[in-house]
Amino acid sequence: MHSNIDDYEYLSSLTTQMRIAAAQGEWEQLGNLESLCSERIAVMQQRAANTLIDESMRKHKAELIRKILADDAEIRNYTMPGMAQLQLSIKGR
Repeated sequence: MHSNIDDYEYLSSLTTQMRIAAAQGEWEQLGNLESLCSERIAVMQQRAANTLIDESMRKHKAELIRKILADDAEIRNYTMPGMAQLQLSIKGR
C-alpha cells in the first residue's frame, strides 16, 4: 500500500534539490525539478481523499511540510532578485 508520507518524502527531496539548484544558479535544473514537483502534487491531490494516517504519521507529515515550506522560502530568496531584474529590463524596453 502506498503511503502519502512517501509522497511527502519525495516532495521534500525534490524541494531540497530545487533549493540546491537555485543556490547554484542552475535555472534549467530548477525548472525541471519544479515540473516534477507539480506533477507529484497533482498525484497527491488525487490520493488525498482516500488516505488515512495515524498520529505519528501526521506529525511526520507536518515536519515534512514545514521543511518543504522552508525550502520554498529559500528558493524564493534565490530567484526573486533575478525576477525583479527581469521585470526591470522588460519595463525598460
